Amino acid sequence: MLRLQRDHLETLLAAVDHGTLDAAARALSITPSAVSQRIKAMEQQLGRVLLQRTTPVAPTADGEVVLRHARQARLLDDETARALGVGPDGDAALPVVPSVALAVNADSLGTWFLDALALVRADTEVVFDLHREDQDRTAELLRAGTVMAAVTAEADPVQGCSSVLLGVDRYRAVASPAFVARYLDGADTERRMTDRLDRVPLVDYDRDDDLQQGYLRRVLGHAPGGPRHFVPTSADFARAVTLGFGWGMLPEAQCLQGLRGGSLVELTPGRRADVALWWQRWNLASPLLERVTDAVRTTAREWLHQPA
Repeated sequence: MLRLQRDHLETLLAAVDHGTLDAAARALSITPSAVSQRIKAMEQQLGRVLLQRTTPVAPTADGEVVLRHARQARLLDDETARALGVGPDGDAALPVVPSVALAVNADSLGTWFLDALALVRADTEVVFDLHREDQDRTAELLRAGTVMAAVTAEADPVQGCSSVLLGVDRYRAVASPAFVARYLDGADTERRMTDRLDRVPLVDYDRDDDLQQGYLRRVLGHAPGGPRHFVPTSADFARAVTLGFGWGMLPEAQCLQGLRGGSLVELTPGRRADVALWWQRWNLASPLLERVTDAVRTTAREWLHQPA
């Protein structure tokens, strides 16, 4: 039976979380040599290289498997200590507060996801370690063992995880009235307005954001050629669109009020972009992960479109 020493697992975690062996040594109050020896001993035991000695260090594919095991073991230990009312060293005066690492896309984080975590915090003592990433890439953090669960656009479950549909986040192409007057004045039909979107400024989240350009590829058959603003936070992205920097695709949670109040104009009524969001989490018998999952699914049902 394979038995990995807990201090070796914690050392691997510290190295990956802190980025260097020296930083891991400081966090663990041991020498860098001891950190290196522990990781090397585990690699010799398994016959696998677990850590790339780069800057920062990074787990290998085998290291990701061990890293996930280490995080799961830590979570179960923390939940057991919490249930017993003791701290990490058996000190009843300092009970353990479990930490849950989650990956979430920016728009969900900026609209509904914190509401879900607030439900958990209302009855559970826990701290959250949130990793913000595009919904097309959050599943990678699950594969790497960095997070325990993720909001993702990937339906197929990552190995060792379960996957459930949360709902559909619906995006609308919008701009400010001032932007429409400046760049789209005279576009008296939806077709003419859509054609002009090929050449006018747009707002992208970052250089990997394909939502706006992918939308126009579907509508026009090719990517837009206009200038691009890059605004890499969800709230500021929406504000940039409202202020007239460019047009953009906003989730309904961020644009419906503006459309009703007149601060935003929908450019292509009837043409929307739907992004299906899934919740993937470790297949682990953890009451805390179950509580987080229940809260996320409950809140998602209130905010996202649900399939018929």
